[in-house]
Amino acid sequence: MPLTIPKRNFGNTSILVSALGYGAGGIGSPYFSEKDVAKLLNTVVDEGINLIDTARGYGLSEERIGKHLSAIRRDDIILSTKVGYGIEGVPDWTYNAVYKGIDEARKLLQTDVIDIVHLHSCPAHVLHANEVIDALHQAKHDGKIRVAAYSGENEDLSEAIHTGRFDSIQTSVNVFDQRILYTMLPRAKERFMGCIAKRPLANAPWRFDDQPHGNYAEVYWQRMKTMDIDFGEDWSDVALRFTTFRFGVDSAIVGTTNAKHLKENVTTANKGRLDDEILYHLGKRFADNDHDWVGQL
Repeated sequence: MPLTIPKRNFGNTSILVSALGYGAGGIGSPYFSEKDVAKLLNTVVDEGINLIDTARGYGLSEERIGKHLSAIRRDDIILSTKVGYGIEGVPDWTYNAVYKGIDEARKLLQTDVIDIVHLHSCPAHVLHANEVIDALHQAKHDGKIRVAAYSGENEDLSEAIHTGRFDSIQTSVNVFDQRILYTMLPRAKERFMGCIAKRPLANAPWRFDDQPHGNYAEVYWQRMKTMDIDFGEDWSDVALRFTTFRFGVDSAIVGTTNAKHLKENVTTANKGRLDDEILYHLGKRFADNDHDWVGQL
């Protein structure tokens, strides 16, 4: 029997999401076979994870989720995707780019209604013009989506929260990206917004003995060394629990294409909250060394 991952209310919606979600960017690569993707996606659900997060920019991800999961297990999952760009013949970050992007995502995901749709790192000045947000709300009014959401960081995220027109946010939250916990996340929760935390493992910078280059872990590796903390073989455990059980985080999404790692993450998530002493230590090390450490896209 799989462990039971806690379910949480997603903001002020009627949606329940698993505390651990699945980031489906990796399965968008053509290097993975359809057979392997199908097995992995079904393992995700069998392990008790119901939130599946993808995006238009994640290669084959939406199509594969539709083919191997939505078409047969739609009632078991909460679908989250991101739009705003990449529609042929339509300028990015326009009303039509968003609305038509939702329609294309519905077809690829093989669903009439997408649970959560984010504007994907949309710039603040575009949000301020309201056109793209209007498109999200029209799609919600038309019954094509359930939650109008925003995914991004820093000033752009601040503007999204300030508009008061989004039901939820998605943003980086981890040991090396803590600012959000004391700034914008409390503001979002005051507005009863949902929150999906991405990069809870900070792209695992502890994998590298030396400074990585051309890798998404590069900035986090630098912060890890500056903070001068080392949990050795327990890093993944500490990092995942640090994010998953913080106030305001409804679900922490982890991306993997390895079923063994997936199951290890589920086991870790079921250990619950870190001790206060560890949380205090990690928070203090970040605060003492934070030199304009902005959120990482």
